[in-house]
Parts: sequence; C-alpha cells; structure tokens
Amino acid sequence: MLTKRIIPCLDVAQGRVVKGTKFLNLRDAGNPVEVAKRYDKEGADEIVFLDITASHEKRKTIIDVVKKTAENIFMPLTVGGGIRNLDDIRELLKAGADKISINTAAIENPKLVKLAAEKFGSQCVVVAIDAKQVRSPKSEVRSKKNLTNYFQLPTSNFQLNWEVYTYGGRKPTGIDAVQWAKKVEKLGAGEILLTSMDKDGTKNGYDIELTRAISEAVKIPVIASGGAGTKEHFYKAFTDGKADAALAASLFHYKELSIKKLKKYLSKKGVEIRLC
Repeated sequence: MLTKRIIPCLDVAQGRVVKGTKFLNLRDAGNPVEVAKRYDKEGADEIVFLDITASHEKRKTIIDVVKKTAENIFMPLTVGGGIRNLDDIRELLKAGADKISINTAAIENPKLVKLAAEKFGSQCVVVAIDAKQVRSPKSEVRSKKNLTNYFQLPTSNFQLNWEVYTYGGRKPTGIDAVQWAKKVEKLGAGEILLTSMDKDGTKNGYDIELTRAISEAVKIPVIASGGAGTKEHFYKAFTDGKADAALAASLFHYKELSIKKLKKYLSKKGVEIRLC
C-alpha cells in the first residue's frame, strides 16, 4: 500500500500567499518562499504552488518566485497557473518544479495533456479539477414528456453531479467532473488535484462524495482539496473518500494544525503515512 501524503497549498496572487473561502474574499498569508521553507521543516510530503490569477489575467506563472521556492525546499514541488503550452511546462520544470498542474488549458486544449505526458512523462502531469455541486434530474425523469418545471419535483427525482470550472473558479464549463477525470486519465495525466469549490476554505470537511466518486472512477492518484478543518477531516478523506493525498491551505498557513501532529494522529488511526 502506498503511503498517504499531506500537501500544503500555496495559492499565490501578486507574489503573496493568499487564502479565501469558496475562491473569494482572499486574505494575505505570507511570503511564498518563507511559507514553503516552514512546511519543508515541518515534514510536508509535497507542496503545491498555484498562481491563482495567472489564467484569468492571461499571463504566465511568476517564474522567479517559483525558482526561489524550489531552491529553498527539499520536497516535490507542483506548480500551476497560466500554463498554456509545452514551452510553459518546460520553463517551469527548468525553474525547479517537479510536476506541473493544468486546469483551464486542459479543458480548452485536452491534447496538451497527452502531449505533455508524452514529452515529459505522466509522473509530472497533474490535472487540476475545480468542481462545484449541481443538482440534475435523473435520466428517467428527463426522458418524460411534458415536464415543464423540474424543480417542482421531489428531491428523490434528482441526482448529484459536479461541474468543472476554469479560470480560477470563474467560468462554468458544463463538463461533468467524473467523466472529465476519466478522460484526462486516458490522455496520460499522472495525478488529479481535485478541489471542491463548495467546501473550499469552509473548514467543514472535504467533499467526501465527490472525492470518492473521482477516486473510484480512475486508477491514478487523487489529491483531495477544499474544506479541511480538523484532523478527522483528513482521516475521512483517506478512508471514506479513498484519496491518495490530502491538501490544505489556511489550516496550515495560520498554524491552526501542525503537520507533525496531524501525521501522528493519522498513524495512530492506522493510516500509512510518512512520519516526520
């Protein structure tokens, strides 16, 4: 059995680490290089660096900050935001990234996932999926004629789905998250970074149903993201959600929970984890 991973996430905007709730109301959380160094010392398994406004602002990831971060840590670094082509990926890998994460570019050009996997290897290609819960009528209900208002139907006539969003959670795509996860796996993605937009920053726990649905649909590792607030939330993500890794931001940024204490708790609960 592969060990589970604990991954802090640096959401970076204008060169600073920030954190919000449901992708909104961002507040400052420090210098990315210094924050990354702290997590390295605390025993994080990996770190994710996301330039969260790069795609929306149609610019490249801030390479200089990525390079400084990579130079100061000794754990795998995943970088995302503003990646549009193979040259962007090559530039980030040269700057010190071990993996790259693509979301918007993968949706707009799925072939990029395949080309990146062939050129650089699946192990360094992470597809980020930002998903929001949607309620849709069950197929047998949709097939019935003369139904003018689905939302007058009882709750039992609906099914739970999740829609993929791009541009930092700003643009709905109409794409089902589970089906998209299956597709990017076939294209060659080596890992999925799955963020629940409904749970992001709430500290109410990961979206277990979403995480389990994706984890059961693919064979590649799934990183659960969005909603961590307690040690128990991580445990449930690994057990009930079947995630391979769990990512968190504000919980670690503001020192509400230490990585060392979290790992000790998980180990005592029987979770295979690399102790600090």
